[in-house]
Amino acid sequence: MKFLSKTCLGVLLAASAVSTPAFAQDEEGVSAGPITVSGGVEIVSDYRFRGVSLTGGDIAVQPTITVSHDSGLYVGAWGSNLEDTPTYGKTEIDLYGGYATEIAPGTEIDVGLTYYAYPGGDKAAGPADYFEVIGKLSHTLGPVEATGTVGYSWDQASLGSDDNLYLGVGLSAGIPTTPVTLSAQAGYTDGALGALAPGGSYWDWSIGASASFGPITAGVKYVDTDIPTTGVKAVDKYFDSGVIFSLGFSF
Repeated sequence: MKFLSKTCLGVLLAASAVSTPAFAQDEEGVSAGPITVSGGVEIVSDYRFRGVSLTGGDIAVQPTITVSHDSGLYVGAWGSNLEDTPTYGKTEIDLYGGYATEIAPGTEIDVGLTYYAYPGGDKAAGPADYFEVIGKLSHTLGPVEATGTVGYSWDQASLGSDDNLYLGVGLSAGIPTTPVTLSAQAGYTDGALGALAPGGSYWDWSIGASASFGPITAGVKYVDTDIPTTGVKAVDKYFDSGVIFSLGFSF
């Protein structure tokens, strides 16, 4: 539900994360033999998914947990509160699994499947849950990491029997001898999840910075899209530009 339903234009649709829940966690976690458990919780001033607000500008609390194996296989769950709507309810839970491995020094691939579930939605209002296949290729050189992402949802009842393609690219760089990391991202959505935009496709982008102090990370980022504003604040707040603050704890 990362799109506004055509019958609920101007009302939030819900769905999954930047947090990028579809990928294996980067934290060290707690290990027991070949198994590692990692996770945490993050508070964000607005839950934005690919540039679109899913809380209507309100705060979201987003816990996550991932269990990974030395082989590269992993499974996990991620959650968030949403702006309450009949179809999606007030809660999103993403269940995901996949495989991540290094294919060359500094280069990693990550391929997984995410199931976006909305347990509080009214089934009489229509289907909400859907699947997405997500692939990521990343390369690290010194303090700089570049990441390319492809996400694809095939035609499903909750997407209006349409499919969706997402393409994204991101850069991040840690500032040496400081706890600060700078980041920038751009993405393109085309299909069912772009229902807010004319023609069903749009661009989103963000720039930001974060600072980590042990298990605590604080961040700020500017987010925007090229979806045309309507002049109606109650609608534009879902995709207009905004500054998002975050505070997270991880293990």
